[in-house]
Amino acid sequence: MAEARAGGGCCPPMDLFRSEAMQLVQLIIPIESAHHTVSYLGDLGLLQFKDLNADKSPFQRTYAAQIKKFGEMARKLRFFKEQMVKAGITPLTKPGAQTEIDVDDLEVKLGELEAELVEMNANNEKLQRTYNELVEYKLVLNKAGEFFSSALRNATALQKELESQQTGEESLDTPLLEDKEIFNESSKQVKLGFITGLVPKEKSMPFERIIFRATRGNVYIRQAAVEEPVVDPVSGEKVEKNVYVVFYSGEKAKTKILKICEAFGANRYPFTEDFGKQIQMISEVSGRISEMKAAIDAGLFHRSHLLQTIGDQFVQWNTLVRKEKSIYHTLNMLSLDVTKKCLVAEGWSPVFGTKQIQDALQRAAFDSNSQVGTIFQVLHTTELPPTYFRTNKFTSAFQDIVDAYGVAKYQEANPGVYTIVTFPFLFAVMFGDWGHGICMLLATLVFIIREKKLSGQKLGDITEMTFGGRYVILMMALFSIYTGLIYNEFFSVPFELFAPSAYACRDLSCRDATTDGLIKVRPTYPFGVDPVWHGSRSELPFLNSLKMKMSILLGVAQMNLGIILSYFNATYFKNSLNIWFQFIPQMIFLNSLFGYLSLLIIVKWSTGSQADLYHVMIYMFLSPTDELGENELFPRQKTVQLVLLLLALVSVPWMLLPKPFLLKKQHEARHQGESYTPLQSTEESLQLETNHDSHGHEEFEFSEVFVHQMIHTIEFVLGAVSNTASYLRLWALSLAHSELSSVFYEKVLLLAWGYHNIFILVIGAIVFIFATVGVLLVMETLSAFLHALRLHWVEFQNKFYEGDGYKFYPFSFALVNDEDE
Repeated sequence: MAEARAGGGCCPPMDLFRSEAMQLVQLIIPIESAHHTVSYLGDLGLLQFKDLNADKSPFQRTYAAQIKKFGEMARKLRFFKEQMVKAGITPLTKPGAQTEIDVDDLEVKLGELEAELVEMNANNEKLQRTYNELVEYKLVLNKAGEFFSSALRNATALQKELESQQTGEESLDTPLLEDKEIFNESSKQVKLGFITGLVPKEKSMPFERIIFRATRGNVYIRQAAVEEPVVDPVSGEKVEKNVYVVFYSGEKAKTKILKICEAFGANRYPFTEDFGKQIQMISEVSGRISEMKAAIDAGLFHRSHLLQTIGDQFVQWNTLVRKEKSIYHTLNMLSLDVTKKCLVAEGWSPVFGTKQIQDALQRAAFDSNSQVGTIFQVLHTTELPPTYFRTNKFTSAFQDIVDAYGVAKYQEANPGVYTIVTFPFLFAVMFGDWGHGICMLLATLVFIIREKKLSGQKLGDITEMTFGGRYVILMMALFSIYTGLIYNEFFSVPFELFAPSAYACRDLSCRDATTDGLIKVRPTYPFGVDPVWHGSRSELPFLNSLKMKMSILLGVAQMNLGIILSYFNATYFKNSLNIWFQFIPQMIFLNSLFGYLSLLIIVKWSTGSQADLYHVMIYMFLSPTDELGENELFPRQKTVQLVLLLLALVSVPWMLLPKPFLLKKQHEARHQGESYTPLQSTEESLQLETNHDSHGHEEFEFSEVFVHQMIHTIEFVLGAVSNTASYLRLWALSLAHSELSSVFYEKVLLLAWGYHNIFILVIGAIVFIFATVGVLLVMETLSAFLHALRLHWVEFQNKFYEGDGYKFYPFSFALVNDEDE
């Protein structure tokens, strides 16, 4: 049977209603074939290993050294990837020739490549730093040379001016103390020292101020801005800088200035006053800059070539290292046999995969030249197995919606089957407009047509989420077109698509009148709402009544489906108590009240009665014996209502009382005569009870069970009312969407059209498009999506879905490669 289910065709058979049958298996693997066995099982991806060494730390496990080795190799590969990203080199995603790689050789090769790359980076960094220092030095030589040459020119000009003044005649303006006397005292003047370099432009003013204060003003500072940012030798970043020259007197002042330069990160460079030496130094520095540039370019070319070589095989190496690391992680979960010749593994696998697993074990034994094959045996356990649904790219998004609420318990009825239809349909009830539906369809078709290309790319968070749910959006769009055709709304505009309207005006004065002014002149409109309702004064009362009643019908139908699924769960798990004391009274209670209301709605639509259903339902509780009068929809309605009311009242104690007492009786019968049984059997029986009893306690406590059942009963009774009312959100959101669409059409587009001005029309069209996309196609879509989600999680799934299982996560290389380190 397992073979029949697993074989044949490109796609496995889909069975979403219940999770796959699982089994707990034990593998006894010879040491020599352990690596091959785990590797082949990883390729297969059908076995979830259990950790049999949970009490041991990672360092106490058997293969800790191997994991450390592959962790170090993974670190080297991450280092290579960072270097490739910085160099702008993309690794080949599909390397040409796939060669067999020895792990030990790869370890040595990675070590050599890392050492070579680290050395290259260090040399390149030194060369780059020297190059940046030389560039700064050249700037200092040029700018400081300009300082000194301009100062020399100024001094020469001043001296000439003084000499010319001395040759002229004295006048009243001639100072009493001649400048000549000052010049004669040149022998007493102190020789000034100076420091040159570059300081960051943003620090130049504080730098100058601190030096001035530290030396008490006994300095002379000149600064000149460098036109373009220069690369700082220390940080390697481009920084705007100023060239500075600080003239000082005395060694103490020099020491203070040097310390301030260090604190401000102001680089210092030597400089000479001799003009000839300045020219010689500029020439030497320019030559060294050219040499450094050539050396750096050669180093970068060599480094780029090395990274390109690494990039050609990076994906293959990375895949191998990840696989090997995951294999040894898995081997660490296996327990070592007492003989230390075998490894014992336990894990969950789907029943249909038994033969595939056995084939993989045989291949592993053969390829590893093991004399003994792996022993495969199925274990019997009371432990709850994991939940595994085989989904495809279409159904996986719908299953994720259900799993977000809670993973299904092993083999309980899966709401994901019905969600594929009910979720997009309920969304479409709130979003019914076939114009908006077409827009959504076109948007999602872009994702679907380009899915192969997009699936291999890294998308943004929102785009990734939208792409993942592309088939959900596709179904939502298709159902929206369908409900839009029923509502007869295309961007809120009605069309006579299927036939002319069945009604016409009695005379020319009935345009703004109610529907009383219309007479039926043709057969009933064949599909959906007659377009004549749109724009009439009675449009809102008519559509309100229609959508409100339709919401109740849909809600009661979906809640009934939920209760029916609880019957299938009870039947499958052979729990007769849940059938007799949960399913039957719940069906009676819900349908006695709201099933009856649904029947009244259908009868009223069918007969065209004017009965007030609010009055009927309210007085069914307040005055059940009163005559209905004009609100009577069918003969003996009062009698039917009394019977239904009585059934609803009886079903409450029916749900509440019998089940706890019967559970207590079952517990006593199961444990009768077990006082002298061995301890192991007692534990097994308690585990069995834990597996089958809903409350999940080892010891049966009647008070807890009774309180639990009472809470469950009260929750259902109150929930029957509140959940039915909750489905009215279908009516409310549908109305809101229709009215918003109508407002945008009439108050923006038609208003702009009425001005008969092309400019205003263009502005109006742009506003209409942005309002439609932003509000109706984005915000309203999200709103309707969340409300549909709530209706499924709360109103539908709480009738039958426990959702307390855990997912099946098999050991699979496909999953390992998808995950980032």
